[in-house]
Amino acid sequence: MRWDRLFDDLEGQLEQELSAEELDERAEEERLRLGRLSLRDRIVAVHDAVEADEAADDADHAIAVVLASGEMVTVRPTTFGRDWFAAVVVEAGAPRVHCIVPIEAIAALVLSRTQTEQSLTPAAGERGEHSLSARLTLTFVLRDLCRRRAPVRLHTRTGELNGTIDRVGRDHLDLAVHEIDQPRRSRAVVQYRVVPFAQLLLVRF
Repeated sequence: MRWDRLFDDLEGQLEQELSAEELDERAEEERLRLGRLSLRDRIVAVHDAVEADEAADDADHAIAVVLASGEMVTVRPTTFGRDWFAAVVVEAGAPRVHCIVPIEAIAALVLSRTQTEQSLTPAAGERGEHSLSARLTLTFVLRDLCRRRAPVRLHTRTGELNGTIDRVGRDHLDLAVHEIDQPRRSRAVVQYRVVPFAQLLLVRF
């Protein structure tokens, strides 16, 4: 009987040690996974979690973003690029406005407790780093706005500019400045600005 109890005790100790080792390994794997998360990953994860929740309402889709200027804008993300995301601006009583948010222009995210937890979950595969949209850079989406001759409002580190993007270089764009409600005509253009991408905080269109 004593031997039986001894082996039972040894077996119990071994199981405890193996369980503790397994828990430590899982905890370390989780720490490594969290350490690899980017800001983009966390925004994507919130978006995907809400999209999968059939009970979610419009407020659940909204994320408050603090830009590098200190301005806060509430948006509903729709599309994710490599270094930017597209969204709908959430403004009570305002017409539907779309925007582009460069990831580097974000000073902070203001998340609820639920959104914070959602942001730490693995994102859906199709929005991962190997998806088509994930390979598209800010330059690509700005060139698309340029091709469409869409009137835009640029939020920059020094203020706001209205106009039409005439051309897009590697790290800057040319903006024909004019009133947002006027078509781009030579007589409507008051000046031409060359704006580095590093100055862009938000692009409304």
